[in-house]
Amino acid sequence: MSEHSANRSIEDVQNSEDTRRIGIDRVGIKSIRHPILFRQRDGGLQATVAVFDMTVSLSHEQKGTHMSRFVEILNEELAELDIRTFPQVIADMTAKLEAEHGFIATHFPLFVRKKAPITSAPSLLDYEVDLRGEWVDGVAKLWLKVVVPVTSLCPCSKKISDYGAHNQRSHVSLTVQAAATLWVEDLIDLIEKQASSQIYGLLKRADEKYVTEQAYNNPKFVEDIVRDIANDLNHQANIIYYKLETENFESIHNHSAYAVIERFK
Repeated sequence: MSEHSANRSIEDVQNSEDTRRIGIDRVGIKSIRHPILFRQRDGGLQATVAVFDMTVSLSHEQKGTHMSRFVEILNEELAELDIRTFPQVIADMTAKLEAEHGFIATHFPLFVRKKAPITSAPSLLDYEVDLRGEWVDGVAKLWLKVVVPVTSLCPCSKKISDYGAHNQRSHVSLTVQAAATLWVEDLIDLIEKQASSQIYGLLKRADEKYVTEQAYNNPKFVEDIVRDIANDLNHQANIIYYKLETENFESIHNHSAYAVIERFK
């Protein structure tokens, strides 16, 4: 018996009619891990492992969605992930599932090769990336988020101390909607230039001296970091929405300092 004949002989329960007349906002698969090739700003492809949520709306007449189709789409269309074509993948999924609303969210680590500031010693630094998109009434919406680790140094500590100043590692989380293609690396660059100092995977002694002194000469409160980044974002015409969060993991307290700015432009 052929596969087609076998499928015709097996009852499709999920495609039967439902009489409760209650539509479902989102139904699908959640937390499926899958290897991908992520398209980078320079055109290269980076191999990484992503976790996906894939859902669609379900009309009140239909008993269930076709769960296997999500995995088919993941294997056929998302093995190579490109921010520029991601909305079309969501549109294709929505059509294939015969739905009105489609949603895909994924998160994965992205490694960027960086050179130490003095010795140029190369190393990789990892960043957390979230990509979320939806398709509603023929319109695509896309949100891009990146978490960037940086160094911050306290201006108050520097001002009141005879020598030294306490510093800390900070996480800057930036979520944006853009009117044109915006690469993950664009957001990383924008954030890192406003920190007291960047973070590197590898530093030799000359590099460590440089970043220590750079941070000391560029002290910033958590409020300074979000305001300086927001000022740059406000001048980016293609960014229509952003949510910017900074968390300083304090070195002299058992709590974090936190600030957030959220704007629709």
